[in-house]
Amino acid sequence: MPSYVPNTDADRSAMLAAIGLTSIDGLFTDIPAPLRGLNLDLPQPLSELELQHDLAALGAKNLAANATASFLGAGSYRHFIPSVVGHLSSRSEFATAYTPYQPEISQGTLQTIFEFQTMMCELTGMEVANSGMYDGATSLAEAALMACRITGRGRIATLSTVNPRWRQVVATYFQGQPITQESLPPGEVTLTQQHACLIVQYPDFFGGIEDLGPYAAAAHLAGALLIVAVNPTALGMLTPPGTFGADIVVAEGQPLGQSPVFGGPYVGVFCCREQYIRQMPGRIVGRTADGEGRTGYVLTLQAREQHIRRERATSNICTSEALVALASTIYLSWMGPHGLREVAELCYHKAHYLAGRITSLPGYRLANHGGFFHEFAVETPIPPREINRRLLASGIIGGLDVSDQVPNGWLLCCTELSTREEMDRLVNELEGMAHGR
Repeated sequence: MPSYVPNTDADRSAMLAAIGLTSIDGLFTDIPAPLRGLNLDLPQPLSELELQHDLAALGAKNLAANATASFLGAGSYRHFIPSVVGHLSSRSEFATAYTPYQPEISQGTLQTIFEFQTMMCELTGMEVANSGMYDGATSLAEAALMACRITGRGRIATLSTVNPRWRQVVATYFQGQPITQESLPPGEVTLTQQHACLIVQYPDFFGGIEDLGPYAAAAHLAGALLIVAVNPTALGMLTPPGTFGADIVVAEGQPLGQSPVFGGPYVGVFCCREQYIRQMPGRIVGRTADGEGRTGYVLTLQAREQHIRRERATSNICTSEALVALASTIYLSWMGPHGLREVAELCYHKAHYLAGRITSLPGYRLANHGGFFHEFAVETPIPPREINRRLLASGIIGGLDVSDQVPNGWLLCCTELSTREEMDRLVNELEGMAHGR
């Protein structure tokens, strides 16, 4: 560290004196004594060559999702990513760029963000979009807070079919604030004048597809907002939520050109109606013209606490996800509306093929009670945890165990990367388990 922090002994002494301390140890007196100076028993340092060998050995223990049959989804999905996405987004002028505070030298980055915003509006059927959030979960939490600011209310209604991990993130955001979140079953809902919003997922966590119209009507009847968390790939074939009357739409942008990559970094999509634009968190890139009439792009309506007075800020999200947003922009530009629809239709039909084959097996029953997109839940005769253990031994990554929500529930996912051979192999393994093989 001394090589990177150029403070002299005199500098350190002066800083300590300014806060009334005589040694650096005084900075850590609030840490209980038994926890200070622990022997962490760390391994000896390695050379670069030795470290490469160690990391390669660790990596060899992983079962690569792209190299084997995988039916795991639940919020992070395998999709085909055209090579152009990596080639363009990894160019040095993009990969090394940071937040475009100086528009005169950041026109390229600003334009890509503007195109990302435009595409998100076209995809969701909404009027405005920001430049991206951390991920889908934080987008949802920020949307709920935004609804509370707009309505002046402190009750959030969330359908039980919303991703449980996203609901946990929302609850974390509400800690220390006079806001409560309640869970409602899907179907006919009734809100009160104390509700700020109704949160639904489309398709829902179990892949189910519902008509959002009744939910929009129920929310608006109570003076609340409808917040919809969407799967952007599904919008290649499903009616966009803006058509149903959604007020805020959020999404996880990972399916659009980003591999699962251990859970991040991702990019959160955030769209809303124009009347709420000044309560939107994050940043927005606008297109304008300079004094000579040339098109220019600038950051505008920056509601982050880094840019305006903290008490008036709508968000403290500061990290730019523009590089991941760029990958999504390139992906959508390359695929086009017809390509995205083809991907969505492949996901849909493959999931229905697999669901039909699995539910033809004795003891397996489809838990979805309506239409579904590329995920579906089945009730299994064997605990899903045990099924996944046996499948993994055969080189197959199974679905998610959702037994806490569905009796012996197993959530499976298919994308355009799922081949008929992989799906048939999965079914054959399940048959083998039933016969004790």
